[in-house]
Order: sequence, then C-alpha cells, then structure tokens
Amino acid sequence: MADRATKCLSVEEFLDWNDGTDTRHMLVDGVIVAMAPTSHRHGRIAGNAGLAIGRRMGSDCSIVNEAGLALAADTCVIADVAMTCEPPGEDHLIASPALVVEVLSPSNARDDRGLKVPGYQTLPSVREIWLIDSSERAVQVWRRREDGWLQTLPIRAGSFRSDVLDADISVDELYARTSL
Repeated sequence: MADRATKCLSVEEFLDWNDGTDTRHMLVDGVIVAMAPTSHRHGRIAGNAGLAIGRRMGSDCSIVNEAGLALAADTCVIADVAMTCEPPGEDHLIASPALVVEVLSPSNARDDRGLKVPGYQTLPSVREIWLIDSSERAVQVWRRREDGWLQTLPIRAGSFRSDVLDADISVDELYARTSL
C-alpha cells in the first residue's frame, strides 16, 4: 500500500473527509490509503462481472460498482462490484452485500487476498466472493457454508455455479472483450 496519511480516522470521519482531488482512497486500520486507477482490462472485467450478475439477480437486488464496505470501525474498502438485496441506504456504504467481486491486478492482489477477502468473510450478509484475475484467466470463488468458507481452485475455463444467483457463470463471459 502506498501514500499513507498519519492521522487515524474512523469510518465516519473517513466518509466525511475529502482531499480535494479525484484520487480514490480506502481506510485501513484508521489510515487513509490512496488507490491507483484501474487498468482498462481491470475495468472491463469488473463491468463484465456486473453484467453477468445483473442478468441473473432477483428484481429486488441491485449492483454497486466501486462499492464502499465497512469491515470494521476503522476500515472501509472499495469492492469492484457488490450485489445487495437490501433497500438502498442514504450513506456511501453497502450495509448488507450478498456477493462481492474483486478483480485482481498486480498492484492490488496482495491487499485483495490478504485484507479484503478475510474482511468480507466477517460480514454476516456475504455469502459468496469472486476473485477474478486480470493477468491470466483464473477465477476463484469463496462460498459461505454452515461450517465455514469453501474456496475453489482457480477456474480457467467452462463455468462455475453461483449459489447466490442460483445460476452458472461462464468464465468466457467474465473475460469477454479482453485479450485473455
């Protein structure tokens, strides 16, 4: 992570904070962290994932791109895509995501795997997490089970079952219009 500020903030303080630029930020353990802009491929994959989810989700659900998720009182991260079936709130955060998607890039893979996935797993509403690699065709899916979380091996071709959407998701659909 780069560009850490020194003052520790709460999520509420962070949501009211503005540095006066278009830089994207997240809050990790009370510290503001700048985020690099996404690559074209990263954005395309996130868009493809949102479309795939949108085609299959229930009518009372919604998709949020660059969704703010509070993982703790001092940690607020930005998910590439989140699906929720809760009514929209007035604040900047998605309170009850059911499905969260992260697109892995070389600059964010360590934080996504080490910080975000374990954080998402602590949110009681999250039932499924997809990690989609932007460097190679590889999708990993985490599913909440009664006895804990089940993680798939990387899925490189074909499709996988989304329990949240009660549908199959094609790997080709997620990588459509990319060079992968």
